[in-house]
Amino acid sequence: MIGYQASHEQFSPSELLQYAVLAQKAGFKAVNSSDHFLPWSKRQGQSGYSFAWLGAAMAQTSIPYGVVCTPGYRNHPAIVAQAAATLAQMFPDRFWMALGSGEAMNEKITGEKWPIKPLRNERLYECYHIIKKLFAGETVNHYGHVTVEDAKLYTLPTKLPLLVGAAVTKATAEWMAPWVDGLITVHQEPKKLKELVDAFRKGGGNGKPMYLKVQLSYAATDEAAKQGAFDQWRTNVFDSIVLGDMRTVEQFDALGEAVSIEKVESMVRISSNIQQHIDWIKQDIDLGFEKIILHQVNREQELFINDFGDKVLPKIL
Repeated sequence: MIGYQASHEQFSPSELLQYAVLAQKAGFKAVNSSDHFLPWSKRQGQSGYSFAWLGAAMAQTSIPYGVVCTPGYRNHPAIVAQAAATLAQMFPDRFWMALGSGEAMNEKITGEKWPIKPLRNERLYECYHIIKKLFAGETVNHYGHVTVEDAKLYTLPTKLPLLVGAAVTKATAEWMAPWVDGLITVHQEPKKLKELVDAFRKGGGNGKPMYLKVQLSYAATDEAAKQGAFDQWRTNVFDSIVLGDMRTVEQFDALGEAVSIEKVESMVRISSNIQQHIDWIKQDIDLGFEKIILHQVNREQELFINDFGDKVLPKIL
């Protein structure tokens, strides 16, 4: 299944609504939504609220949707559970959710101290199981990294949404494998991506669904694709240890000034050649990913959606 990435950091909610409708018409079989409070760069310039947008987008289309979010900070796990259950009740069998440990730039807005990665993982584990208990109809009381008192969901869907784990390192993938419903990760160098997949399977994820988000830049020429990626994505090419702890848009932009085009090329699949993109996607499928979310990181969304709908998806689906 090939999906379209709705990037709230780059486009207004109204624009993304149009792109989601267009993506379905073009043959994309799913949409994945980001969930940020801030963009990674002033050049990206947007930060719509994902759960509000999801209700509108799902009402205007008929394909499945997912969202990657971080519970336990600006999004309390009980509210995340309520939002997810509401969407799943209105749109049966069309919603899934991925949970990750988050980035400081989005989560520190509450004024809470930003914890180190091991403590963020502990909080993620707690939140995941709080949400699962709420999905099961339990009354939840929990006192740990987060506090929940007498929480119970009275609106539940007939079929509960999958709760997959978001991981970008093999250590995180192996750690969460036993207790998540599946995995979502981002593309990286093939050897490292295979190691991450193997770690997830080894840790207990064998047989569970795996989703891959692919950053790409497609345009009429290689140079246009390269420049579009450099403009929009040079603040997103850092290791997870950096991305997780940076606090402001201004810091990301300052750090991005030292990034070369070559560095962006190493992190984003840049090409104007349709066959090259087809070959890349087939490699991802061979690794065992059943859902591949394509994120066109430059601003040429309609060109990407239409050309991939006409020339790529028929060769893959």
